[in-house]
Amino acid sequence: MMTKLAALVVVVAADACAEERRVETQRIVVSIPDKKLALFEGDRLVKVYDVAVGKTSTPTPEGEFRVISHLANPTYYGEHVVIAPGKNNPLGTRWMGLSAKGYGIHGTNVPDSIGHAASHGCIRMRQHDLEELFDRVHVGAIVELHGDRPALIAQVLTASSTD
Repeated sequence: MMTKLAALVVVVAADACAEERRVETQRIVVSIPDKKLALFEGDRLVKVYDVAVGKTSTPTPEGEFRVISHLANPTYYGEHVVIAPGKNNPLGTRWMGLSAKGYGIHGTNVPDSIGHAASHGCIRMRQHDLEELFDRVHVGAIVELHGDRPALIAQVLTASSTD
C-alpha cells in the first residue's frame, strides 16, 4: 500500500512540475499599436490574433503582467450595472484576469470593435479566438503589453506579409 501511495505522489509531483514548466514557457505578446496578440510557447510562435485595445481616453496599460485568473461565463460588474453571463455580456464567454488590477483578456458582444482602439483598457478578442486561447493559456502565463511594436511582432508581421 505504501509503495502505491509513494508512486502516486511521484506521478502527481511530476505532473505538477511539467505543468509549471509549460506555464513558464507560455507568453502572450500584445502590440497595442498593431492591435495584435501573439501566443508563444517557448520561442515558438503558436498563433497571432486580431484584438481590440484601449481607447485613447482609457488606454491599455503597458508592461509585463501575468494571467492570474481564468473564468468561464463571467459576470460583468460595471459602474452601476451588473450583467449576467449571456449574449449581452460585454466580456463574452471567457475572462483571463491579469495582474494589472481590473484588466484582462476577454471576449466581446461587439465583434466589430476588433482591430480598433475601443475598450476601457482590456484586450478584447473574437469569441472563437478567445475560447481557443483560453483553452491553451494557463494561470501564470506571462502577458507583455507593448505601446510600441515589439521586435517579435515586427518579425511576425513582416514574415506573414511576405507569405
